[in-house]
Amino acid sequence: MEYVTLNNGITMPKLGFGVFQVEDALLCRQSVGEALATGYRLFDTAAVYLNEQAVGEAIRESGVARDDCFVTSKVWIQDMGYEATLKAFDRTLQRLAMDYLDLYLIHMPFGDVFGTWRAMEKIYAEGRVRAIGVCNFRIPRLADLMSHFEVVPAVNQVETHIFNQQKAMNRYAIAHGIHVEAWSPFAEGQRGFFTHPVLVAIGQKYGRTPAQVALRWLMQRDIIVIPKSVHAFRIRENFMVTDFTLSVEDMAQIEALDMAVPVVGDFDDPDFVTDLCSRKYDL
Repeated sequence: MEYVTLNNGITMPKLGFGVFQVEDALLCRQSVGEALATGYRLFDTAAVYLNEQAVGEAIRESGVARDDCFVTSKVWIQDMGYEATLKAFDRTLQRLAMDYLDLYLIHMPFGDVFGTWRAMEKIYAEGRVRAIGVCNFRIPRLADLMSHFEVVPAVNQVETHIFNQQKAMNRYAIAHGIHVEAWSPFAEGQRGFFTHPVLVAIGQKYGRTPAQVALRWLMQRDIIVIPKSVHAFRIRENFMVTDFTLSVEDMAQIEALDMAVPVVGDFDDPDFVTDLCSRKYDL
């Protein structure tokens, strides 16, 4: 396993397992159980994924010690604000049946961000979460947050893949001690991702799939990845990316694919943002 060291000194696996859109409890438990058996130790969930309880159950059923796992969850837009976030965090711990989280993130950069960050700093100071961070923050939003608070986000989880490489964000994050974490590292399969000729050709050199090449490329950029699958063979395949290294030439070929535009979610689109902010869940 490869690790990154966050800005407060704790280590985090560079390769993890995501459970977005796995709302079925049994399927989620089975998938996380398979991931644990394969060797994954980083698990990324969120209140709005509606599967925190299943993730917690799978970890307990696995026999893997809680302290050997790195568990991330997130606060959704409807629970932004100081008091609401404190309550949302307690509910997350209750659903997971855990005493602490390893990483807690602001899921979306909307609503009362400052109130929520104050709550997260409190939770962090109490030792109930080992690190705090954000998701989907653009550079100006990060700068704004850091200008008003003492704790710098440890992680910014953003859409990052071969078509949207987040080069400027990664440079800014590195300069400020923040780690970028890639959600949707496969671009949700869009734009012919899994059959892209560059990924296929590079994969043939190493006996690897396009997905494995894409994950390896991100990890060699020191970006944390959280691929998701509910298929056992894919879960195992996505884990087999630490025993080969892409050449400088391979890295450059993939870098040339950058379109620098989002494929999955455009946070500069007012309609997209309005839709996100209007979604209410039983959390």
